[in-house]
Amino acid sequence: MTNSNIQQDDTLLTADNHALLLIDHQYLQLLAVRSHPAETVVSNTTMLAKGAKIFNVPTLLTTAFAERQEIFQELQAVFPEQKPIDRTGLNSWDDPRVREWVSKTGKKKLVIAGLWTEVCLSLAVLSTLAEGYEVYIVTDAAGGGSAEGHERGVQRMVQAGARPLTTAVYVSELQRDWSREETAGDVAKLFAELGGAFGQGLRWEWQLLGLKEGTR
Repeated sequence: MTNSNIQQDDTLLTADNHALLLIDHQYLQLLAVRSHPAETVVSNTTMLAKGAKIFNVPTLLTTAFAERQEIFQELQAVFPEQKPIDRTGLNSWDDPRVREWVSKTGKKKLVIAGLWTEVCLSLAVLSTLAEGYEVYIVTDAAGGGSAEGHERGVQRMVQAGARPLTTAVYVSELQRDWSREETAGDVAKLFAELGGAFGQGLRWEWQLLGLKEGTR
């Protein structure tokens, strides 16, 4: 049961005040990423998608030239029923299908991650900012062709008004309070599965307390 004393506001991200766009998380792009280890990008993107699904956040997958490169299988498995919008252009916001999907959600906050940071992610973020959206970028579910490319891409987006955050922060912000029992168990399991050192700490705590995963 949700704690009625928890105030809902529009300052933080909540489950119902934003939509998530995952842009071009595909294998060819991943092979060229040099800013992060490939496995880190895959793990964080999967955790981001699973977190959004726990909270029923509207989520859109996009690809470029999908006939040449699949979307990450781990990501597609989170939304098996969704066929990503496939494009030829670098800027997903140029595609009317993407703009229509975002418009239909009715959300003015957008959380966006994608490959590569300095190209497809940056172009979409800059365009949505120009359209008046409040945009958040998940920097560890993105990656660039070089460390400098990633950093300059993030810097450019932040200078334009985007708000950076990481995957763990995103999921934590949506949960916000562990008294929200309808999602707390699934979020704890997600951190245990993909949350790195924190997740392993949870597993150890559950072992010490003799609890099953995701319980307290």
